[in-house]
Amino acid sequence: MIKKIFLLLVVVLIVMQFFGIDKTNPAIDERKTFAAIVNPPADILKLLKDACYDCHSNETKYPWYTNVAPLSWWIKHHVDEGREHLNFSEWVSYSQEDRAHMLHEAAEEIEEQHMPLGSYVRMHSEAALSKEDCEKLEKWLDEASHH
Repeated sequence: MIKKIFLLLVVVLIVMQFFGIDKTNPAIDERKTFAAIVNPPADILKLLKDACYDCHSNETKYPWYTNVAPLSWWIKHHVDEGREHLNFSEWVSYSQEDRAHMLHEAAEEIEEQHMPLGSYVRMHSEAALSKEDCEKLEKWLDEASHH
């Protein structure tokens, strides 16, 4: 019985591999991005790109393990959800009020250590923010939310 369950599980996992995710990033018009519109300091932009852009922009880099289902489905869900909440590549599409709110919320998420996700940082060491990085980013985001 256990052998049959194990075999069924292996077959299901193999079949899952035929249902890959779409890794196509939407096109980016650089003139409409957060970087072009807000023009943050280079160090702030680097922190955002390292810690946030994989899920919150159209510049997602999909590592090798996104070829393995069901992990790939989980990651794609995170990317889709992240872009839905905040997409730095489509900054122009947000109202001034929405932009201010998103920057304020981003500062809060970092302060409360909800972002970047721990599961993401474990696989992407460049996304780990030091205490100083967090403070610098929080301060800048909060100030930018008031402009």
